[in-house]
Amino acid sequence: MAMVDIKQEQADEAVISAVGAGVVEMPYSIYSGKEKWLIVGMVGLAGFYSPLPANIYFPAIPTLARAFGQSIDAMNQTVTVYLVFQALSPMLWGPISDRHGRRLVYLVCLSILVASSIGMALCPTEHFWLLLCLRCFQSGGSASTIALGAGVIGDISTTSERGGYFGMFNLGPMLAPCIGPALGGVLSQELGWRSIFWTLVIMVAVCLLCIALFLPETLRSIAGNGSIPVPKRLRALVPIVGRKAAHEIYDPATKTKSKQSVNPFVLFTYPDVIVLLTFTGIVYAVNYTITATISSAFSKIYPELSETVIGLCYLPTGAGMIIGSTMTGKMLDWEYARIKKAAGEHFTIEYARLRIMPFYLVLFIICVISWGWAIQARAHMAVPLIIGVFLGWTSMGILNTTMTLNIDILQSRSSGATACTNLVRCSLAAIMISVIDRMTSAWGDGWTYTFWGGICALLLPLMLLEIRMGPVWRGKREAAEQEKSECSEVD
Repeated sequence: MAMVDIKQEQADEAVISAVGAGVVEMPYSIYSGKEKWLIVGMVGLAGFYSPLPANIYFPAIPTLARAFGQSIDAMNQTVTVYLVFQALSPMLWGPISDRHGRRLVYLVCLSILVASSIGMALCPTEHFWLLLCLRCFQSGGSASTIALGAGVIGDISTTSERGGYFGMFNLGPMLAPCIGPALGGVLSQELGWRSIFWTLVIMVAVCLLCIALFLPETLRSIAGNGSIPVPKRLRALVPIVGRKAAHEIYDPATKTKSKQSVNPFVLFTYPDVIVLLTFTGIVYAVNYTITATISSAFSKIYPELSETVIGLCYLPTGAGMIIGSTMTGKMLDWEYARIKKAAGEHFTIEYARLRIMPFYLVLFIICVISWGWAIQARAHMAVPLIIGVFLGWTSMGILNTTMTLNIDILQSRSSGATACTNLVRCSLAAIMISVIDRMTSAWGDGWTYTFWGGICALLLPLMLLEIRMGPVWRGKREAAEQEKSECSEVD
């Protein structure tokens, strides 16, 4: 399997094309470091709006229930349908972007989000069914931005630098659950529930404008390494990114073939991918459940806190996520370079990415269990807030690592791979959210989160299995795909 990794790395780092009698080594991407960071910043901003419409909405649920004349249980249906479409819609948009381009799908999805948010801001209170319908469209428009962003990062970055870029990109999707409730609480309390959706309209419209003006098409089957001219409909309106390099470099050989199938469900048949999806899904679901129940837990044990203050209690977790994202991204790139140099022909990407995982996983388990007992013991508010910092740090470390590796091993189908990740983690999160109140009522917070910490501990053997068998499974799959491709070319 070592030779497979070496060949993949050589293909990843540079594209070779014949020019006349010589051979010219072409860069994997024509974009400079600053231009790549600008692209990552734009897609990270778009990714921020995937979970934001769900989390900014939470504080307004009681107010909306009164306004629409519905019970809290009935209003929670709007949360359920949002999670369902958040899980399913990337399975459509992700593969489409892998086939037809990132930029066009971004514009369509963000436009749907703007339109549905306008509809929710104007929704008559006597039409609850319309609110449910608009939430479906809102989720369908917002959920896919994470899969699209992962695809863009796979397009422009090599394996050796991908950890850093993906770490910063993940800040957007992971910070929204922390910032959203605080923002939603203030808006709902001060300006009314409709102001939440008007704020979303303004924020997303700004993001949509940035994407339309500046984001280049990055799909390698269309734009190659960025040097190949793309159709007018796929061009940035103000092409400031890569403009200088595009005039100097032009190489059709950097254009890769698109996959014939756009069905992402086939990825669930790959054992190494299943292991990563299981790992990512369980950690995300446990962390999301804690984050989503901060407001209810704090209002129960600290009744003197206002809605605005409770919303601000999400910020320590957000700070931990910033620390985790920044540290993990740099550590992944550093570990990749170090292990590649030390291992030589025995290098495997699975070991390089997952070597630091036991540290993150053990600390995450300790934090999960500590959170449950701190809430049950009604500890001083500083205790769960400090635990929240470490939860944010370790959860980001784990998710950045597994999602980066998922893109590494499925680079040509990165949006589809991330869509599968989104399906698994959102589905598991929806299930956990639906049962967590019953569990804490029956067992108490301490034993409930001790149970979930134990479930997370069972992930350690899965990680060791991925390190040992992942290269074998991947090598067999790549060999089969290569043989199939050669047969197709002969035919």
